[in-house]
Amino acid sequence: MSPARCHLRAALFLAAASARSVTTQVAARRGLSAWPVPQEHSMEYQDAVRMLNTLQTNASYLEQAKHQRGDPQTQLEAMELYLARSGLQVEDLDRLNIIHVTGTKGKGSTCAFTECILRSYGLKTGFFSSPHLVQVRERIRINGQPISPDLFTKYFWRLYHRLEETKDGSCVSMPSYFRFLTLMAFHVFLQEKVDLAVVEVGIGGTYDCTNIIRKPVVCGVSSLGIDHTSLLGDTVEKIAWQKGGIFKQGVPAFTVLQPEGPLAVLRDRAQQISCPLYLCPPLEALEEGGLPLTLGLEGEHQRSNAALALQLAHCWLQWQDHHGEWAAEEPEGLPCCPPPGLRNTEWLGRTQVLRRGPLIWYLDGAHTPSSVQACVRWFRQALQVREKLSSGPEVRVLLFNTTGDRDSAVLLKLLQPCQFNYAVFCPNLTEVSSTGNADQQNFTVTLDQVLLRCLEHQQHWNCLDEEQASPALWSAPSPELAGPASLLLAPHPPHSSASSLVFSCISYALQWISQGRDPVFQPPSSPKSLLTHPVACSGASVLREAAAVHVLVTGSLHLVGGVLKLLEPALSQ
Repeated sequence: MSPARCHLRAALFLAAASARSVTTQVAARRGLSAWPVPQEHSMEYQDAVRMLNTLQTNASYLEQAKHQRGDPQTQLEAMELYLARSGLQVEDLDRLNIIHVTGTKGKGSTCAFTECILRSYGLKTGFFSSPHLVQVRERIRINGQPISPDLFTKYFWRLYHRLEETKDGSCVSMPSYFRFLTLMAFHVFLQEKVDLAVVEVGIGGTYDCTNIIRKPVVCGVSSLGIDHTSLLGDTVEKIAWQKGGIFKQGVPAFTVLQPEGPLAVLRDRAQQISCPLYLCPPLEALEEGGLPLTLGLEGEHQRSNAALALQLAHCWLQWQDHHGEWAAEEPEGLPCCPPPGLRNTEWLGRTQVLRRGPLIWYLDGAHTPSSVQACVRWFRQALQVREKLSSGPEVRVLLFNTTGDRDSAVLLKLLQPCQFNYAVFCPNLTEVSSTGNADQQNFTVTLDQVLLRCLEHQQHWNCLDEEQASPALWSAPSPELAGPASLLLAPHPPHSSASSLVFSCISYALQWISQGRDPVFQPPSSPKSLLTHPVACSGASVLREAAAVHVLVTGSLHLVGGVLKLLEPALSQ
């Protein structure tokens, strides 16, 4: 290990110690076979989420599983076994009238558009998505709203105890976190008698646990790109093969315009399965001779997602008109009149803007090269509109983090054209210790890992800046700046165009960025490091005096969720 990294680990130790000790205590509970239903009504939801969190795969096991991954088909069969143990059969899922959607980017937005369109027709909708931003109950929605804490708690314990009662020596007692939530969503939708369920694939398609769905009404594939390469493959063609795994014989499927390579793969998969696959016409086809459509989600790239959603919703309505049967002919084209659901769609954390006095927060969970490119286009277009109204000096701030196997150097390079004045990096933790809110706990990585990753992001950013300026050597932080600080620093290259800072949690990052000028965000007391470090101190003056501060939060939906939790307290209620 390099001297700089050794010094960094020492600087992180005190800041991480308290959070690590609590994490260890919670993780130790995983050995318990059951957790009694709590007596206090006010604690039931949080206790249910804490128990759910024990189903997360811990960091060391996750690393081991990468090298010893079982047969994916066997994993899908295991999901069917869990479904049977929960009291359902695969055939029961047919009653949900499912719209099944996969893709690399935009599948969540496509699902949100689709759900809102069909809800606008008076239908009772279910919607299963991932990940959640603030509270885990966001993943299971009825009529566009997250299920209530009481409803979540009721269905959680009912399913948990059912799986406990049906375990035996030949099977693992509990499914993993995502599998459990998928099973729970099916139970909720069936018991609450939704007219239809929009189901977003977790990862891939072929071996995703949602793919136990045998007879969806219609399937959709949003834009394809490179992501989750360790699981899905390192080319877009391999990834397309995985996504096409949700196609079913005789079930219509729709996709948007794709590069020829992956589109050919989707066509081959559809032909092999005898699945009718259609290419969506663009929104321009619906706008001919009329006014441009208004979408509830900003960004030019949302037009592709909206076009797919229109076809999925329209196809589902046709299927309903045919009394649950498909005619032999191709489904009819786009509706002659766009439904109101397009303009009423809300999907937090995706091309979302919060205006708070001089602070304008731009939130987008882009985490692949193509989605980051789309995010950059959206952000720069928004700035161009704002510049026409400018009345003084403006500051641009990047707040960034990544998770998983994403190449942060590639993503950061794509963000450089935004010409940020400051780049800020922090883990996806609202506070150094997240024990007060079970929805934010994550056992899949250690605290040391996420903090070190942030320092790597800063190094990538600084190196990119050096490429555009004269080369300059830089060293590790001086001992007097180390300690239990909430602000972690590596000195910034002197010739760089944008200053960079690393914070140990989202709360401290927002505190420095906002400088008390956000009328809603209430930060904790100021740590000394926020007041003494030269870059933080000089930047604070700039931020306080700016007529407008534009903050782009991107790289991770989990980061965006943590920011939303702090900026929009009502989302935690």
